[in-house]
This record gives sequence, C-alpha cells and structure tokens, in this order.
Amino acid sequence: MTGSGRSQHWAPGDQILWRYRDNGTGDVHICRPVTVVQDTPELLAVWMAPGTECVKPVLADGSTPVHEEPLATRYTAPRTTARAHWHGTGVLKLARPADPWSVWLFWDRGWRFRSWYVNLEEPRTRWSDGVDSEDHFLDISVYPDHSWLWRDEDEFAQAQRAGLMDAAQAARVTEAGRSAVELIHAWGPPFSAGWEDWRPDPAWPVPELPADWDRTPAHTAP
Repeated sequence: MTGSGRSQHWAPGDQILWRYRDNGTGDVHICRPVTVVQDTPELLAVWMAPGTECVKPVLADGSTPVHEEPLATRYTAPRTTARAHWHGTGVLKLARPADPWSVWLFWDRGWRFRSWYVNLEEPRTRWSDGVDSEDHFLDISVYPDHSWLWRDEDEFAQAQRAGLMDAAQAARVTEAGRSAVELIHAWGPPFSAGWEDWRPDPAWPVPELPADWDRTPAHTAP
C-alpha cells in the first residue's frame, strides 16, 4: 500500500486497507483496499473504487457466498476466504473515530445517488496501513427523502443464537442503532454534509490487494 506508514493521519490519495475481523475467531476475513479522501480527528473518509480486488468470506468450497447458506447454519458452517473484484459502482465510506458504525454512500450508474448505509460495527482500530473493525450484523438503509429502514435483523438475531454475540453486546449494538436513528431523525452529518455530491479524483489508481492482506499489525492506535 502507499500509506504513510503512521497511525495518526493519512493524506488524501494514500491507499490503505479497510478490514473486518471474524466475529468468532478474530481472524481478518474481509479486506478492502481503499483510497483516503479525508482523514482528520473528526472524520475518516475513504473511496473503494469499482473493480477493486477484495477479500470476502465464502463457504468452505471456496466459491459459494455466505448469504446462500440457510440462516440456521450461516454462522456455523465451515468458511474460508476468497479474492473477488467489487462489482458495480464504487462506495464512499465515512467514519467518525468513536462511532460504533460507519456510513457508506452508494450511487447508481451515472452518479445518480441511491442511498446511505449505516453499518453497525466496532469502532475502528487504526494501524499503520489501515483500520480494523468487527461487523455487528445489524444495519440501516437511509434514503434521500429521509426515510430509513432496518436491515439484517434476522442475521442479528441468528448471530446471537449462534453464540457470536452475548446479551450484553447485543444490547450495546441495539443502543448504537437507536443512536444512529436519532442522528437520522435530526438529519445531522454525514447525511446533511453533501457527500452525495462528492466525486473521486480521476487520477487515483485502483489500489491493489497486497499478498499479506491478513497481516497482524505491529502497532495499533484508537
């Protein structure tokens, strides 16, 4: 990656890794190379370009998507990881340091803005070449008309039944979701910040997925 090699702040155009660790093992099972748009004490914004090669979890056969496994065994069936290219338009990801969620922006072809996606997750841990988090299953879609809806409530419930999240953590995630909904109702940033009009620098190359994408950070920082 072309990151600055420090865990304080990256410059626009730096390439870093946005990773998620498995809720059961703690191993990295999602890795997305991204380009830094903005990195300040208040906000980290990154761009995942169309066609980016990423790592995603799949079933043990190496190709079947996890979502094709029946819900009852989705989190207990054996898994592995596979490399795959991101299809469709790119994704802008926004994260405030302490928030237990990140907000993703999606566009349709021709830069027609579609929606925001609130991904409930562990506040990100920064390291020299990127950020790590853990997904919390429950999500929220938010639309330009200010309407919103919960996503993946069934997976959130199943993760608890599978023992990937105890009652105390589930309560914290639910409370985080309520806080996010309050922000939506107030139409605070980033929903009110005009990010839907942002466009990437056409000179930015698509970041490459490094061979050691699952490496253990030598140093971490909040």
